[in-house]
Amino acid sequence: MEEVIRSITDPEMLTQIERVVPFHGYLSTGVFVGIQIYNIARRALGFSEGERLFVTCETSSCMPDAFQVLGGCTIGNKGLRIENLGKMAATISRRAPRDAETVNGIRIVLDPAKTATYPRLHSWYMNIDKVPHEEAISDLIRAEEGVYTWEMVNLNVPEKPEKRIAVCHFCGESFVLQGDERSCKSCAERSKSDIEIGSAGIR
Repeated sequence: MEEVIRSITDPEMLTQIERVVPFHGYLSTGVFVGIQIYNIARRALGFSEGERLFVTCETSSCMPDAFQVLGGCTIGNKGLRIENLGKMAATISRRAPRDAETVNGIRIVLDPAKTATYPRLHSWYMNIDKVPHEEAISDLIRAEEGVYTWEMVNLNVPEKPEKRIAVCHFCGESFVLQGDERSCKSCAERSKSDIEIGSAGIR
């Protein structure tokens, strides 16, 4: 992998890799895809380092870590949402202006029609063969932005719901209400499971 990294001539990308790798644990192909997608979005949207971003990743594997480190987007600060569709794609937007109902964003996907030009990368992407990360990343370095497809999107800004707290009728623990339920989700699911087991026993 050291030889692959030495082939990168962009000093900013090298710095990004140095920041992301300790967080993720190693330089995976998915993490490198995340770095490239982040950079495409930054150029398209014009955001600066440290600016608040909102990202929806369509995979839970590897790629989200790049956005956590480079964009400061986490599940805890509500800047990162995982919609696990099994796709190497992400939608990125900046913070919406106050009282805005929509915000401009960009959806970027690693395009299989374009990765086909790079056999080792394509084999990794389509899981045709077991390809070392070094080989797949080498193709990504050569391809640069040429293996991605993106489109500008108009995103609805969700309304911030009122936070209501209740005490569960069963376990006595407090929880955030989603509606008018009397029990927390874990107790409700446990109760449903007990009913289903009981019904199966009756049969």
